[in-house]
Amino acid sequence: ELGIRIPRPLGHGPSRFIPEKETIQVGKEDATMHTLFAESFATLGRLDNVTLVMVFHPQYLESFLKTQHYLLQMDGPLPLHYRHYIGIMAAARHQCSYLVNLHVNDFLHVGGDPKWLNGLENAPQKLQNLGELNKMLAHRPWLITKEHIEQLLKTEENSWSLAELIHAVVLLTHYHSLASFTFGCGISPEIDCEGGHTFGPPSVSNYCICDITNGYHGVDEIHASPAGSIPVSSTESVCEVEALMEKMKQLQECRDEEEASQEEMATRFEREKRESMFVCSSEDEESAATRDVSRHFEDTSYGYKDFSRHGMHVPTFRVQDYSWEDHGYSLVNRLYPDVGQLLDEKFHIAYNLTYNTMAMHKDVDTSMLRRAIWNYIHCMFGIRYDDYDYGEINQLLDRSFKVYIKTVVCTPEKTTKRMYDSFWRQFEHSEKVHVNLLLVEARMQAELLYALRAITRYMT
Repeated sequence: ELGIRIPRPLGHGPSRFIPEKETIQVGKEDATMHTLFAESFATLGRLDNVTLVMVFHPQYLESFLKTQHYLLQMDGPLPLHYRHYIGIMAAARHQCSYLVNLHVNDFLHVGGDPKWLNGLENAPQKLQNLGELNKMLAHRPWLITKEHIEQLLKTEENSWSLAELIHAVVLLTHYHSLASFTFGCGISPEIDCEGGHTFGPPSVSNYCICDITNGYHGVDEIHASPAGSIPVSSTESVCEVEALMEKMKQLQECRDEEEASQEEMATRFEREKRESMFVCSSEDEESAATRDVSRHFEDTSYGYKDFSRHGMHVPTFRVQDYSWEDHGYSLVNRLYPDVGQLLDEKFHIAYNLTYNTMAMHKDVDTSMLRRAIWNYIHCMFGIRYDDYDYGEINQLLDRSFKVYIKTVVCTPEKTTKRMYDSFWRQFEHSEKVHVNLLLVEARMQAELLYALRAITRYMT
């Protein structure tokens, strides 16, 4: 009546993939979650949708919030506005407007120059120089060499110090992987963010026409089968879970009986690496970056290409020669105190997190499955563990799951609800979110390993 336009939420709940009634409702959380919500609110000035989905796993969320708070707000080599700008650059590489918008607000809040937001060419040369590293880390980290590091550290008046570069690398990898989580869990923008609201009145059926364009089709969608797929009976899904558990049991028995030779293990790794190239990570055509996001990075046509595509030979990265535990951790901790410790804790929590359940089954040891997921991601990045039998991956991860993993890790902006729905159909949403935590941390560690190895080579 007063002519004031009232924003209404476009989506329903924090995720487009998880029905609102199946997420943890604010006000109904337990004491631990309540403390985390309060911490998140105090740190970010809001209770964001990432937190509302991550809270399925409070132990991980606590570690994540602590790490992010340290990277963005505590003492460190880089000034605050640089940190948020690097977050914008990293999220923009995956066209993640959700994260870009959050950091645009934070960047302005800490006194960042609004002109920089008109495009990367308006930012200081020092930040522009980081563009190449940002692009390679996001899409093809195996191509990073000590020469790339040298260029950043030796550019006269715009040079980076080693400590600043470590801070920047951790921020870039943090936001690349957080973009994977955002798309992999279908995180919806908050009501006050771009794409999170409409000014149209609610329609009779309680959702408006704009919701349809946002992928929401009313309550009934929850019960519908994923578009283009054949409805699966619950008996079939239960069989999937049983079959997966049976495979785990058989693999364990084979492990106990005989161990493959080193040559055989190496062959299986190469085979899995080759096969991962034939897993197509997207269903759609190339999605062009919108001008709004693409202005924050250069070379918009540069994207993910398989590790060993035809005509390219990049040597395998052997963890025995350079690992996070023995090399990366100490390098980060030396140049940016406490961050190595925080990252290490976060990697461990994601890797070891278990409630000993699988769908409706209790008292299940899921370590074999978690390791297969982690090592499959590292395999896609050309990283090999000599003591792992890569034959297990094909036994435990079916094709629809591999498509989901590769999309979320390599081209997250192409993740669809259909992909999310089509893997592990009988599992809880909290278990699928758990999968995304593994994807996020394995991806972040893979990127870090390549960058830190190049820095170590430069230093030695």
